[in-house]
Amino acid sequence: MNFPKRENFKISEKLLVIVGSKNPVKVACTDSAFTEAFNRGFVVNGINASSQVSDQPRGDEETYLGARNRVVNAKKTFPEADYWVGIEGGIAEDEGGMYAFAWIYIEDKAGLNGKAKTGIFYLPEVIAKLIHSGMELGEADDHVFSQENSKQNGGSVGILTHGTITRQTYYNQAIILALIPFMNKELY
Repeated sequence: MNFPKRENFKISEKLLVIVGSKNPVKVACTDSAFTEAFNRGFVVNGINASSQVSDQPRGDEETYLGARNRVVNAKKTFPEADYWVGIEGGIAEDEGGMYAFAWIYIEDKAGLNGKAKTGIFYLPEVIAKLIHSGMELGEADDHVFSQENSKQNGGSVGILTHGTITRQTYYNQAIILALIPFMNKELY
């Protein structure tokens, strides 16, 4: 099967991408993922857009809704963009324990959307207990690992992998996966 060459995605003008968060990690990974996926530069800005879910989303449904709501609210605030991106981290539990993940939701000005979920990773019991007591994951990480504002840096994944996978690289792949419909518009 022949795949379109990445060069075919080049466009001379820079398109505007709005991320529904001012978190520098979310803005940076969106910028790198869009650049990598389309082999061109974009103007990427973050704005405060409400997720309208709890501060610590639980389960796929609430976490996905948070990512989608960030896009809906970012579009209301900044309707002139070409793309809007919502990234929402969440936690869930199964027989293996508590695990973390994130949902990505992307929409373009034509209304096409793409979505993807990161891989999951299990959290240490000490972190899970703090979350059960009411802390957010980032706050629990800061407490256990004696850090400040870790969620705007490497996050849990960065801490637990000793920087092998940063929060930015963790999100990057999922953003590219959420961009599949935009990279293959003829199929979607």
